[in-house]
Amino acid sequence: MEDLCSLSGLDPLWDWNVTWYTSRPHLTQCFQHTVLVWLPCVYLWTCSPLYLLYLQLRPHPGVIPLSKLCCSKTLLGLSLASFGLLEIFYILVRKNEEIQKHLLVMIGPLIRSLTLVLAVVIIQVERMKGNRSSVILFLFWTLLVLCSLVPLKVDIEQIIDQGFSSDAVRFVAFFIRFSLQLIELVLSCFSDRRQLNNDNNINICHCVFFTLSLVLRGYQRPLQSEDLWSLRDEDSSLRIMTDLEKFWTRNCKLSQSWFEHSATLTEKTHLLTKNQKGQGYGLVLLRAVGRSFGLYFMCGTLCLLLHDAFMFTVPQVLSLLLGFMRDRDAEMWKGFLFASLLFLLSCLQSLLHHQYMFYCFTVGMRLKTAIMGLVYRKCLVISSAARRGCTVGEIINLVSADTQKLMDFVVYFNSIWIAPIEIALCFYFLWQLLGPSALAGITAVVLIFPLNGFIAKIRSKLQEVQMTFLDGRIKLMNEILSGVKILKFYAWEEAFLQRVFTLRDGELQALKKSQILYSVSLASFNSSSFLIALSVFGLYVLMDEGNVLDAQKIFVSVAIINILKTPLSQLPFAMSTAMQAIISLRRLGNFLCQDELKLDNVERLPQSGYGVRVEGGTFSWTNDGPPCLQRINVNIKTGSLVAVVGNVGSGKSSLLSAMLGEMEKRSGFVSIKGSVAYVPQQAWIQNASLKDNILFGGDRKESWYHRVLEACALLPDLDILPAGDNTEIGEKGLNLSGGQRQRVSLARAVYRKSDVYLLDDPLSAVDAHVGQHIFDRVIGPRGLLKDKTRVLVTHGLSYLSKVDLVLVMDQGQISEMGSYKELMDRKGAFAKFIHTFSVTQHRESSAPKDKSSRKSMSRLSMTDYSTDLSQEQLISCDMGSVQMMEAVDLDVEDAGKLTEVDKAHTGRVKLQVYQEYFRTVGLTFIMTIVFLCAFQQTASLAYSYWLSLWADEQPFNGTHSDHVLKLSVFAALGFTQGMAMFGTTLAIAMGGIVASRHLHADLLHSVLHSPMSFFEVTPSGNLLNRFSKEIDAIDCMIPDGLKMMLGYLFKLLEVCIILLLATPFTGLVLLPLTFVYIFIQSFYVASSCQLRRLEAVSRSPIYSHFNETVQGAGVIRAFGEQQRFVLQASHYVDNNQEAYFPRFVATRWLAVNLEFLGNLLVLAAAVMCVRGRDELSPGIVGLAVSHSLQVTGILSWIVRSWTDVENNIVSVERVKEYDETPKEAAWTLEGILLPTAWPTSGNIQFEDYGLQYRKGLDWALNDISINIQDREKVGIVGRTGAGKSSLALGIFRILEAAKGRIFIDGINIAHIGLHDLRSRITIIPQDPVLFSGSLRMNLDPFDSYSDEDLWKALELAHLSSFVSALPQKLNHQCCEGGENLSLGQRQLLCLARALLRKTRILVLDEATAAVDLKTDQLIQSTIRTQFKDCTVLTIAHRLNTIMDYSRVIVMDRGSIAEMDSPSQLLHMHSHFYQMCVEAGVA
Repeated sequence: MEDLCSLSGLDPLWDWNVTWYTSRPHLTQCFQHTVLVWLPCVYLWTCSPLYLLYLQLRPHPGVIPLSKLCCSKTLLGLSLASFGLLEIFYILVRKNEEIQKHLLVMIGPLIRSLTLVLAVVIIQVERMKGNRSSVILFLFWTLLVLCSLVPLKVDIEQIIDQGFSSDAVRFVAFFIRFSLQLIELVLSCFSDRRQLNNDNNINICHCVFFTLSLVLRGYQRPLQSEDLWSLRDEDSSLRIMTDLEKFWTRNCKLSQSWFEHSATLTEKTHLLTKNQKGQGYGLVLLRAVGRSFGLYFMCGTLCLLLHDAFMFTVPQVLSLLLGFMRDRDAEMWKGFLFASLLFLLSCLQSLLHHQYMFYCFTVGMRLKTAIMGLVYRKCLVISSAARRGCTVGEIINLVSADTQKLMDFVVYFNSIWIAPIEIALCFYFLWQLLGPSALAGITAVVLIFPLNGFIAKIRSKLQEVQMTFLDGRIKLMNEILSGVKILKFYAWEEAFLQRVFTLRDGELQALKKSQILYSVSLASFNSSSFLIALSVFGLYVLMDEGNVLDAQKIFVSVAIINILKTPLSQLPFAMSTAMQAIISLRRLGNFLCQDELKLDNVERLPQSGYGVRVEGGTFSWTNDGPPCLQRINVNIKTGSLVAVVGNVGSGKSSLLSAMLGEMEKRSGFVSIKGSVAYVPQQAWIQNASLKDNILFGGDRKESWYHRVLEACALLPDLDILPAGDNTEIGEKGLNLSGGQRQRVSLARAVYRKSDVYLLDDPLSAVDAHVGQHIFDRVIGPRGLLKDKTRVLVTHGLSYLSKVDLVLVMDQGQISEMGSYKELMDRKGAFAKFIHTFSVTQHRESSAPKDKSSRKSMSRLSMTDYSTDLSQEQLISCDMGSVQMMEAVDLDVEDAGKLTEVDKAHTGRVKLQVYQEYFRTVGLTFIMTIVFLCAFQQTASLAYSYWLSLWADEQPFNGTHSDHVLKLSVFAALGFTQGMAMFGTTLAIAMGGIVASRHLHADLLHSVLHSPMSFFEVTPSGNLLNRFSKEIDAIDCMIPDGLKMMLGYLFKLLEVCIILLLATPFTGLVLLPLTFVYIFIQSFYVASSCQLRRLEAVSRSPIYSHFNETVQGAGVIRAFGEQQRFVLQASHYVDNNQEAYFPRFVATRWLAVNLEFLGNLLVLAAAVMCVRGRDELSPGIVGLAVSHSLQVTGILSWIVRSWTDVENNIVSVERVKEYDETPKEAAWTLEGILLPTAWPTSGNIQFEDYGLQYRKGLDWALNDISINIQDREKVGIVGRTGAGKSSLALGIFRILEAAKGRIFIDGINIAHIGLHDLRSRITIIPQDPVLFSGSLRMNLDPFDSYSDEDLWKALELAHLSSFVSALPQKLNHQCCEGGENLSLGQRQLLCLARALLRKTRILVLDEATAAVDLKTDQLIQSTIRTQFKDCTVLTIAHRLNTIMDYSRVIVMDRGSIAEMDSPSQLLHMHSHFYQMCVEAGVA
């Protein structure tokens, strides 16, 4: 190169006399014409082949149309290339005679022109490949501009010295070229579209520019979901799961085969292997996500490595600056150069750090999508046995808490291996400064690491304990929300409150222990820099008296130790998050390795003479459990109707499950011809419109749709519902009666036009005449399904004579099989059973004789339809025909709206939210925390200032005196700071736990004190979100954010004090920077809080959809709708990510801007020190500059912690919002003492009683005046909306009276507490609800009764033999929702509850719908004998059950139409008589 320079007549490539040892530094001409020209070109030519290959191989998003921006970039690039050619031409013309001497000068423009042509080519290739922005070109234009700055300076100086005319053409050409390069650099900061969607190559500079528009919009008005950017293609669920599923499926098969071929299992090794299997699947998951996102994450790692390189350069520049301060003869420009270098390196550090964080958060976001996708897909294929071991709460926890732990791990993963390298480099540079004494610092590190490793190990165990309690709490909350109606009817809220609080106390106890250990860990790590400095400086000065600590050695060492502090402080986070991630991976692995339904359980045969075939079938619910069905042999011909009958628990529902492939097939063969439709015993209803529930993803065919509605007796319901079939149905069909839910479930199946129909007792929940109508119009020989294969589980004997085949189930086997006539002719057990009950069923099963009756049975109209509205529908403040009369102008869509979407508040978090949080923390904690923070920072300031005094002490005879004194003071101040830090972090953690305990308790009380209407309109996902994610944020995130924010705010105050003491003029910079800082922060916070709210709001539908899918997985599988539900779940996840992505991008935007302000402070401090070097001592300069270098990091952490606090305090806001919702009356009233045995007689008296759903609306009940005598048995009947259920709701005060009074034994029930009332009367509801826990708990949650009482109640409920056969008897654990018991057994348990309470008033709401006739007769007999001394009110759907009652009340439009004995009403040919005729019992 030197020869080439000399050949061209230029000076050498490098000359120190020209560049360094001079008052006016320059770079040599040779350097300017070679290195500065070639460097950007070499960069682009080196990177472009790899980049073009990447563009070629990656998925093609589509060609981007030519835009003005793209055209401008292309034209400018070509213009710059042509300028290079003009420059060559100019040289050829001017220097023609000496062309050989100017060869080097000519090569530069030629290379530059070719490179610019390459840049234009890359611009066009990017456009063709759909790439909207380019980091490669951005860096190229940046390098080009930076390398042109030196020639620019030279040209300006030449113009000043020699005049513009000396070389005017070249000057003009250069200035134009420089301007064009600058414009290109600015344009490269923009992509073709202003939004970030579909942009594959976003960098932090694009984030800075693009986020500005979003933040500005958020500052002007609250952001809405429409303002958010569309999700980028590579961040979408579809793209992520497409790539991930291939690798996941392949690796799962390998892992599965490995476990299957492992050693033969013994009982002892079974659990061990299961645990290993969970860990194995956790590793498979880790490999899968690593394969999917590893390359993208490696790009971030590269940014981190470059960041570290610049980070270690800073202390070297600081050393040069302090050397400059000591050398009074050094040129002033060198000081300014070092100050500028510090500023430049700090800026590069900020950009690279936040680019790295951008990569991490993007990977975290994709990881969240991937895990949610895998867990959701697993929910759809998990076996029934495995499903019973995984509650909805645990699954919700996997996709919320565990996913968050893995997202945190992504950020800290690199710290695990980079931190040790950084520590080693720090000690290397300390060795360079202080020699072997640097090794003393390793002692401090060696002491800290084992301690923190031990702490991390204990904390991981504590976290497992905490997560176990958390799982239990969320599971219990899910059950409470599902069965809240039962809790209110039975006044069990306090018992379940105590269960939740017990789990919560265990959770917080584990958290408290963990936080104490964490405080020790944080204090030790934050004191690590002091301990290292103490050991290194102490050994250095004590080793040799000639070792003198001057400013350069002290503050360069302090700068290196401050760098060392970063990996040391990150390691506990990294170790902690790694431990948590391992646990979460294990938990996810345990779930993902659960057994799946085997596809070969049922063979689907398109062509077969039989619709369903089962040969030699033996089935069980678990692999190792006893078989539930044995020796099943049945061939069902295509198009036939088969009835399955049997006692409760005989295996009827299990048989249908076996046909669906839901059970484990031990042996035999099962085949089904064609498609399947399934109607479960308990109807599964989606939180969607009635129409969507019926269509279930299919297209609407109007004529068929109308026929289905008419056949399923749903047309009258459409007239009642506010928006017809567009009415939204609440979660689990909350606002429909049991009969309506079952008819909607049946309509869904009928509409599908499947080949085989499996109907699990769909007629039990409907009235007798409605059931007959459905059988005739849908299921029977002349129904819509007459040509389909139908398997009907039923307890209705009236239908058996019309079926082709009857299967009689007994103890899991088919005891008899044949047509009805064949079975009756055999005179076996079935025939005896029929004869036994023929007398009681005769009246119900006989058809009416006259034509008008037949007509009324075959055509249901609004007037003769008698299914009652559900309680919830009557409660709802948003639904009902009365509201429709009031709001005639209401939009149809709004009228049908029931559930409230989780709404986001707008604007910044109100001050009251902070006040509420700090009020729960308590004044004592707050004062202690503030005092300890101030005390800690004072100690820190003191020991920093002590170091500067030490550095400025002049050596005497080459040595310092009083080493021991200096070290002692330094040690005392450092240890004081460490103890104060421990106290601060512990106080904040304990205060946070106190606040969290109170806020959770307030939330739980608020929710359980809410009326039933609240639960109807509030999706359970919203509430579970509060109890899981939001409470988790209050538990951990807010205290952690406060720890960081307070610590760094006080640290920033310390830095400002030091800078003002050292260079008071820094205040001139500090003041405006503070105002700009506050301005940018306030700009950001408005948008950030709103984005946090939008993200939280969009998270609730994910949980609701998960909940809904888990409960309806059997139906979804039967209909083959898995893919549609997967797409719907992906849509919800993508909506959530659309709010999450701008939130973390906005955080990066804020951090880059604020750190730039911090870097300006570094520049100001360094420049002020350089200018005042004659007045300032090196010690003060070292102190000021070394502390100013920390400002960038401090601001970064303040941004992060402030953002965390602002964002997570929204959780407090969302938890407290339920305080303001309407509440029901007090549970107990002080001063009201009821007699212990009240009610003693059971007399109920209504006096001019009236109910309204809302003030100003029509009466639901009006002028009700009844006197029900003690021991009287009263039936309540009526048409739809007549007010039957309203009477029961009034007695239990689920709805409060609008006028009039209800007296029970002479006491006005409005004057007593709700629990005092509800605990003294009993209801047996239509839908039996059980909770997870023992049978004992389900019968007696307050432990008020003895075992003898429990067994007596079970015996009377005909369950004692069943419970006695269970291994754990009364301690038998019920699954979530009682899924391991049949529906009939659950109903009998509800009867046992009533028998146990034995109150004087009993309300029955069609309590025997799900049991067989024999059990029904036994229950009716039990009620008549055991409750003969009680007042019984029966809301009757089956009229035959009340024919022997003393009185019947016929309700009509909220009033009593008739009231008399059944026999008297029948003789009067009244309304009641007409209803009996329609039902076939008159």
